[in-house]
Parts: sequence; C-alpha cells; structure tokens
Amino acid sequence: MPAATTTTVVVPGTHLMTALVGPRDHFLRMIEKAFPNVLITVRGNEVRVEGEDTLAVAGVSRLFEELVTLLQTGQTLDDPTLERIFAMVRADENPSEILGHNILKGAKGRQIKPKTGGQKRYVDAIAENVITFGIGPAGTGKSWLAVAMAVRALQAKQVQRIILTRPAVEAGERLGFLPGDLMAKIDPYLRPLYDALYDMLDLEAVTRLVEKQVIEIAPLAFMRGRTLNNSFIILDEAQNTSPEQMKMFLTRIGFGSRVVVTGDATQVDVPNGKSGLGNLERTLAGIENLAFVHLHGSDVVRHKIVADIVAAYERSDG
Repeated sequence: MPAATTTTVVVPGTHLMTALVGPRDHFLRMIEKAFPNVLITVRGNEVRVEGEDTLAVAGVSRLFEELVTLLQTGQTLDDPTLERIFAMVRADENPSEILGHNILKGAKGRQIKPKTGGQKRYVDAIAENVITFGIGPAGTGKSWLAVAMAVRALQAKQVQRIILTRPAVEAGERLGFLPGDLMAKIDPYLRPLYDALYDMLDLEAVTRLVEKQVIEIAPLAFMRGRTLNNSFIILDEAQNTSPEQMKMFLTRIGFGSRVVVTGDATQVDVPNGKSGLGNLERTLAGIENLAFVHLHGSDVVRHKIVADIVAAYERSDG
C-alpha cells in the first residue's frame, strides 16, 4: 500500500473558518463529496487533507487555500459558486484570480466580474485586442460581460461613446406586423442589450446617456456607410448576420475604437443557415489585435439546468 500524504491548511480566524465550512458544515460536505479520494479533517483553525493520491491531496489543499483567499477578499460562497470553483481547480486554474477580477461596480452596488475561467479569458481578450469574437451558447455571459467592458471603457474615458447593435432577423414582414414607428418595431430585438445596460448603470443614467447619444442602440442596418471612431462597439447575436453584413460591419471600425462580436453558432436563424460567423475564424486567421474566444457549457452561469441542457446539446453535436 502506498504511504498516505498529508497536508495542513491554516485558516486565519474563526469567522473565516465558519464561512469556509458553511452553515452546518454544508460546504465542507460538498467538498468531501466532490473529492472522495481524500480524507478531510477540521480541527480548530486547521484543515487537514490526507490521502494516498499525492496529486489529489495537493489539489484539495490548493482548493482550501484558494477559498480562504477568496473569503479574505470579501467573496461569499454559495452552492453554484462552489461548484464553479471545483471546476476551476480541476482545470488547474486559480479561482482567486478569476473571481477576484473586478470589472466595475454595477447599478446596485455589486461587483461585475467573470465567474468562470472562460469568462476571464474573454474579458482579458477584450482588454488586449481591437476586435474580440465571443462565441458560445446561451448563458455564458457573452453580451453581459461585453457591455460591462464597454461601460468600464466609457467611465475610464478610453472611448467617447458606446454603440450596441444587433441584426433584426426577418426585419421585413414580421416587423411590419408590430405596432409603432421603426424604432418601436426594432426595440424587442434590442431589449437584451438594454437589460445588460440596466445591470451596469441605473435607469436614469442610461436614459441620459442615450438622449445625449453617448450610448447608441441601433439595428445593424443603421451601421452601413458609417465610420465609427473612438467608440466601443458591440455586435450582438452575430450568428444572425449574413456574410455581407458581417463584412460591412467589420469595415466600419475607425480609429480609437474597440469591437466585441458575440454569437451562438447553434442558434442561427438567417435564411438558408448561411451565417456571417461561418468560417470567419479561418478567414481572419493571422490578423493582429483580433481574437476569438470560445465559451462552452462549463461557462454557463445561469440555473444549473441550463448548463446541463447546453452540455447535453454539446455531447449530441459531438
């Protein structure tokens, strides 16, 4: 029998230990269930991890160290957050670095931050590139994080305005049956972008910035013929562009601008399924300051059942 390996993690403070193990040791039980190959013993302010698998012991010890670091920075734990932290540790990522990366303070005072390793890579790519493509299924935070990065850039005076745009799929006949003028008809297509803005800024601030045209929300067709300088531009639902529309959009980019293009290749609604995202990564390969970031089911941060559904579809497609 191989000799057991033992490590000890010292937790600085009773209040941190209470938060670490959770109410009635609930979080501790979750950790024991997620990592059954080790024995975890809590005594006083120490957590002892023991097992025959040296790598497993090291991994669980690092998990506890990361959790202590997160708690020290004010992170609160709950079941979904803990499950995501387990996944990060298994992927040899640093949860404290990912969850400690604050983008900005939202409208209700809570910090807007990435919640998975994929989301952290996504926001890093946005910060480092002129054009970033965020490709992935629903619930991975593609649009929400892009809007957060846009608001941060505006507040830091890195750009003078934010432009949010989406294609209005089947904009001819179907929009004609909706009441109101053109903008009223287009508004339902743009509503998800408004929702993201209201998470970052309060209603009054959004209204004021829209009135001053510091924030512009418009259908993709309105981008034709323009050159967009000193702007943070987000093209949402890009899988529903045609190849011609995508080329038109990408050639609108002017000096001092930053662009994020989001899309879900599994939800293409354009006629004949010919999407502007199709083969685009191969077409644009090798261009500097341009990045593609792929998000997956493991990056879904909605209800767990959504992640399970996305994972099921990914297995089916595979």
